[in-house]
Amino acid sequence: MAASSTLSSSITTFKLSPCQPRASSISASVKLPSISSNNPFNPLISHFGPTPKNPTVAPLRCSAASTTPETTTTTATAFHGLCYVVGDNIDTDQIIPAEYLTLVPSNPDEYKKLGSYALCGLPSSYQTRFVDPDEFTSKYSIIIGGDNFGCGSSREHAPVALGAAGVAAVVAESYARIFFRNSVATGEVYPLESEVRICEECKTGDVVTVELGESRLINHTTGKEYKLKPIGDAGPVIEAGGIFAYARKAGMIPSRDA
Repeated sequence: MAASSTLSSSITTFKLSPCQPRASSISASVKLPSISSNNPFNPLISHFGPTPKNPTVAPLRCSAASTTPETTTTTATAFHGLCYVVGDNIDTDQIIPAEYLTLVPSNPDEYKKLGSYALCGLPSSYQTRFVDPDEFTSKYSIIIGGDNFGCGSSREHAPVALGAAGVAAVVAESYARIFFRNSVATGEVYPLESEVRICEECKTGDVVTVELGESRLINHTTGKEYKLKPIGDAGPVIEAGGIFAYARKAGMIPSRDA
């Protein structure tokens, strides 16, 4: 499915949230993307992370090869860092188990804790942990997945936990609709779709760059490039920090200082 087609329901269907803008590049003249769906829902938008993401994530803690970057770099148009590879049907209980849903992302300390539990529900077949013990963030800033990523429950904590762990983007063959919508609404991660099964050609720890403008993923470890589907109208919403931050910048709802 086209990424932009998954945005749903009107801005008026959401409750007001403490979401903070990710960037300041969207002018008041920007129109809010058209939103429609046959299956509307009311996400708990109040469960956003309390602060915008730092454009440069903390240094990667890896030993190794000369191709490994010293830092994970995030700009408005590109993300560069280590990737973590998963397979098909990664559900929200694997992304953030239900026992941690009592954590409230609008609380800074609990937001950090959510990051430490990201992807802790993966089966034991994943021998490399996504977040190292006693750490709050992951050294893997880009997740590469297969089909139906984010299936399962509608918990907003799933993309929030990934964002809290330092994930900038997920690149998957396809997404569960609800996970895609929550990713856009919260502005936590870019849910990008691949045109081929990249998850079968990349390995955890590969150094990759995701270029939004060019809609491509470059694997610097293997030297291969892959075409991605354009993020479309969802891009500016995520860049702004979520649906409410975007609406404020577009003048659709009052700013916090008004």
